[in-house]
Amino acid sequence: MPNRITELFNIKYPIIQAGMVWNSGWRLASAASNAGVLGLLGAGSMYPEVLREHIQKCKKVTDKPFGVNVPMLYPNIQEIMDIIVEEDVKIVFTSAGNPKIWTKWLQEKGITVVHVVSSVKFALKAQEAGVDGVVAEGFEAGGHNGRDETTTLTLIPMVKEHIHIPLIAAGGIATGKAMLATMILGADGVQVGSRFVASEESSAHQAFKQVVVDAKEGDTQLTLKELAPVRLIKNKFYNDIQELYKTAPSPEQLKELLGRARAKLGMFEGDLDEGELEIGQISGLIHDIKPTAVIVDDMMREFEEAKHIAKSL
Repeated sequence: MPNRITELFNIKYPIIQAGMVWNSGWRLASAASNAGVLGLLGAGSMYPEVLREHIQKCKKVTDKPFGVNVPMLYPNIQEIMDIIVEEDVKIVFTSAGNPKIWTKWLQEKGITVVHVVSSVKFALKAQEAGVDGVVAEGFEAGGHNGRDETTTLTLIPMVKEHIHIPLIAAGGIATGKAMLATMILGADGVQVGSRFVASEESSAHQAFKQVVVDAKEGDTQLTLKELAPVRLIKNKFYNDIQELYKTAPSPEQLKELLGRARAKLGMFEGDLDEGELEIGQISGLIHDIKPTAVIVDDMMREFEEAKHIAKSL
């Protein structure tokens, strides 16, 4: 199904497997790319040399395009970018920072750059910075999120109205029906995170994957807006945050409670009580753990079926 996204990345289907911290290692990225979508490594949870290792392992098991997602607020950013160039990765998704800082530098080295945004304002800034495309992510999404709480259903048509570069929808997308809906609203493709967390190839801990599968409506909540808004599954750590909020805490007190490596503790090491369990609202529609290739096949089959139904309405 050729369109602007498949042509931009040289992939079969206009789907991007999100580069999520502690979930998106080389096994998931390569499996996604081999299934005909764009696999992304999540550099946010990798030291520079660990990222290099994942890139090299990914190259050994796929000859298809893959990329790296780089949250720009993390340390060692120059070293990470240098490794991406040295390892000849041709696609970079940037987030959590100013796209002007790295876009031209990367493009001069032959790299396609996409920036993740949560509002029309930031989409326009990304376009002005010269990015090749944007991911517009609604607040249904898991992990770190926009402060404005704009839903994907609202965000996509508003962003589409203001930009001319390729647009990728994210947030609350785990099915072919949702993919079709966002593309009807103006997206050229979709980025999928939570559904790929519950894949066999995801690097997430099995216990975390099971929590995602078991999640129901209302089991996630956006919190910690004073620091960096993040959508979490409600667990002991989440409840501790809510108890602290009753005391009108300062940002410093919230940081003290958060501590270090909470996301690794929860998603990668499987501590379901004290860990930070980042996942999207769509987890309520995820009921099983499947191979990545099956997830892609299911999405595309449902997408085509939904298109057929839509034509008959």
